[in-house]
Amino acid sequence: MKPSIPKGTRDFLPHEVRRRNYIFDVIRQHFHRYGYQPIETPVMENLSTLTGKYGEEGDRLLFKVLNNGDFLRKADTQQLAAQDSDAVLPQISKRGLRYDLTVPFARYVVMHQNDLAFPFKRYAIAPVWRADRPQKGRYNEFYQCDADVVGSDSLLYEAELTQLLDEVFAALGLKAVIRLNNRKILAGLAEIAGHADRMMDITIAIDKLDKIGEAGVEKELLERGVDAGAVEVIKQFLGVTSLEKVAPLLQDSEVGRQGIAELQEVFDRVGKLTNRLEFDVTLARGLNYYTGCIYEVAVDTDAHPGIRMGSIAGGGRYADLTGIFGGRDLSGVGISFGAERIYDVLEELELFPADASEDLEYLLLCLDEETLVHGFDLLRQLRKAGHNADLYPEAAKLGKMMKYADQRNAPRVIIIGSREAETGQYSVKHMKTGEQEKLSLEELLER
Repeated sequence: MKPSIPKGTRDFLPHEVRRRNYIFDVIRQHFHRYGYQPIETPVMENLSTLTGKYGEEGDRLLFKVLNNGDFLRKADTQQLAAQDSDAVLPQISKRGLRYDLTVPFARYVVMHQNDLAFPFKRYAIAPVWRADRPQKGRYNEFYQCDADVVGSDSLLYEAELTQLLDEVFAALGLKAVIRLNNRKILAGLAEIAGHADRMMDITIAIDKLDKIGEAGVEKELLERGVDAGAVEVIKQFLGVTSLEKVAPLLQDSEVGRQGIAELQEVFDRVGKLTNRLEFDVTLARGLNYYTGCIYEVAVDTDAHPGIRMGSIAGGGRYADLTGIFGGRDLSGVGISFGAERIYDVLEELELFPADASEDLEYLLLCLDEETLVHGFDLLRQLRKAGHNADLYPEAAKLGKMMKYADQRNAPRVIIIGSREAETGQYSVKHMKTGEQEKLSLEELLER
């Protein structure tokens, strides 16, 4: 049998894992700096927890887990014969792989609310699964790096999360554009257009503006049953790029004015950022649970031309997600970094630090069998002193051992022959420059 893995999943070589860990470490460091605490939830949740939280499209993308044992035993035979998947599914599957980290977090908060101090700030770095069509930057299994705070309506947290997004991408050396909108502005837009009950249809269409253009948005709105007069009203919003210009368009909508006021407060509190911060009236975010400020971050193509990648981070405010699970109404807001896409962009731009792929400081090469014992003792001392070190396990031709050092991406090798073993002066070769120096044991341990 030829070995393979499912489409939309990936294996990672050691240097790739180290680079991924570099991204996780940078993000985790900033989560800690901002006071977020780590939690963990199961990879599987009850389907009743997951369904109905992500919209119709999200429900279709859930990975369902078959019940244990003979999962067809309790299924209705007539529904099976009729191939009625919707009717059969609850009978054969009660669990699913988590689609994101936010809904499990809301469930977690309700179940542990008596053990938590509110506002509760949490982070999680873990894999999620979506049954989407795999393509560049889109995988069935991928990691999310989430930070959320629940139990407060304060817009200070929206400003804080904006700063957090900015600082993480600055630390990664990646220029980004942070786009903000507010779902209340979108609700106001739908109200002004005379279709307050069709907000989702309208936002789904305008969210595609950068992909299908204004003509495509107009066509989709009409196909979704929005009348031509309302389409003309909506088109007035599509070219607006500032809160000052959108405010007059929403002056007759109370919810719209509230959204503008909230977003203006966030902009006022954020302060100076390293990356660009923009208002984007077409930003909708497809998840149903967002109710206030929403974020989306993309690569700044002015700074990094030629990069073609979707959003690399996103998030927003949700007002009543915990209420769905029977808990008291706790407002929350959070962001999520798309680690897989960030990795792909950093790799394409060659922005990983040189040592992000290194796991060794020293690789020891012994020239004969007699010096292997000496080399193994030196290896122990280097490790006790806190150095990452390894030993080629036999005396072989130097060319063969040096090739192995290249494959291990070792920055330095210590070459040990009988003379080095006798004198305690070791030949240290720097692999990138080819330079070689003599160092004593004390000098090696102190470095």
